[in-house]
Amino acid sequence: MSTTGATADPLATLGSLPGVADAVDSVRKAVDRVYGHRIMRRRSNAITSEAALRGARGSAALSGADWNLEEVRRRTDFGADPETRVVGAALRLSAEAGQLLSIWRQSPLRVLARLHLVAAADDAERVGRPRQAGETVDEPLVELPLPDAREVSGRLEGLADLIIAGTSAPALVTAAVVHGELLALRPFVSHSGLIARAAERIVLIGSGLDPKSVCPAEVGHAELGRASYLAALDGYVSGTPEGMAAWIAHCGKAVELGVRESTAVCEALQRGAA
Repeated sequence: MSTTGATADPLATLGSLPGVADAVDSVRKAVDRVYGHRIMRRRSNAITSEAALRGARGSAALSGADWNLEEVRRRTDFGADPETRVVGAALRLSAEAGQLLSIWRQSPLRVLARLHLVAAADDAERVGRPRQAGETVDEPLVELPLPDAREVSGRLEGLADLIIAGTSAPALVTAAVVHGELLALRPFVSHSGLIARAAERIVLIGSGLDPKSVCPAEVGHAELGRASYLAALDGYVSGTPEGMAAWIAHCGKAVELGVRESTAVCEALQRGAA
């Protein structure tokens, strides 16, 4: 997302795009409903833990490791082959995200570096930094033209500046832009998709929209499917008002589906079935 010639708060401008206010309102109402569930008042930690697990499973599925939930739950070894490493990376990112909230607003680039270090700890020479000129990228889901290293550096700095400056934009808008920008840039040599979705979660938690992290958007992105995800991303990359609005709405629907997932967990706990 280019900010050249933009207003002082370009993210807030996105909030006025057609349909975005409706998406924001729908997400807010959905989140309020799950937070109002009686189980959330007594067992919110259990819901948070389950949301983290299910979110990791959904994010891994989008990155090519589509395991069923119980397989993710029972496995302890995540280093045997590429799929297991993806699932392991998704689980580690899900656990790490909540530990980085206090750093995000002051140093988002530091957080992104930490997320890559956590996700790709098996590639010590190239972890924890944006990719450099000539380095290849392992992100099979996204086949869009790859920005060069110089563009990546500039756009990451621009994104970080927006976050540090703060915005009056709704949390959904900021989270969608962070997610979309990282997915479009693929700033790391590996796991950029997982990191983009983890960063979206950090924004949703840190903004106060989902402070207990019980609304896993990753679940919704996976449920909506790869084709819908990539079509919405095309809209973001286009930079048109319609495309940006469609991406934000897609992210909103993903959050709502994450809310539905956690609501089902609440209902199961209430019945004593989970």
